[in-house]
Amino acid sequence: MGKPTVDPLQTAQKAGRLVWNHSTHLSGLIPILERLCQMDGIQTVTPGVIGRSKGHCPKMQLRISVPIRGGYKVIARQGKTVQEVFILTPLAQSELETALAIAMKC
Repeated sequence: MGKPTVDPLQTAQKAGRLVWNHSTHLSGLIPILERLCQMDGIQTVTPGVIGRSKGHCPKMQLRISVPIRGGYKVIARQGKTVQEVFILTPLAQSELETALAIAMKC
């Protein structure tokens, strides 16, 4: 009688991966994305290009822009700065919106 074998990959929830491919990010964006990576169904989160907008957004906002192959492109806005964020996930758009709202509240 041996010990029952347990596959650690099946028991542990696999956290998503946050890709660090740029040296600059919107201030306060990385903690939100790290919390998002801990949620079920999030595979990869990649911050992208930073740009300027004409409008002013005093608080951080994350809005789903368009679906991409395997996930969604999200636009992060704060002040006059915008940054693209690419999220690879099998979640539906409504489920991802819920996950983004939870990650921003924490």
